[in-house]
Amino acid sequence: QVQLVESGGGSVQAGGSLRLSCAASGSISSINSMAWYRQAPGKQRDLVARIINSDSTNYADSVKGRFTISRDNAKNTVYLQMNSLRPEDTAVYYCNADLRLGSIRLGNSYWGQGTQVTVSS
Repeated sequence: QVQLVESGGGSVQAGGSLRLSCAASGSISSINSMAWYRQAPGKQRDLVARIINSDSTNYADSVKGRFTISRDNAKNTVYLQMNSLRPEDTAVYYCNADLRLGSIRLGNSYWGQGTQVTVSS
């Protein structure tokens, strides 16, 4: 199995920046995709950004141009750099990892515990 540990959440004013980190451990050979999701109270958990094999990325329309996902393979860590934050970005952010072929998930999906991001106006 794979364990995911997020860090970097916190409170920031609108227009500010945060960088989230997610460190993967365990059977990391069984995953090639890492992603960030977020969930606000009363809403569904939505994809924010995904990176597959360190070269293919996908972003939600609401964060394009503001957020950047990246990987450090040596550290088995994925990052989410969040700039120009808005109050509507407030949510619990979850790290996700799985095995994908293109956009198709092939195996188990793993989740971190979540980290709170709060953006004040």
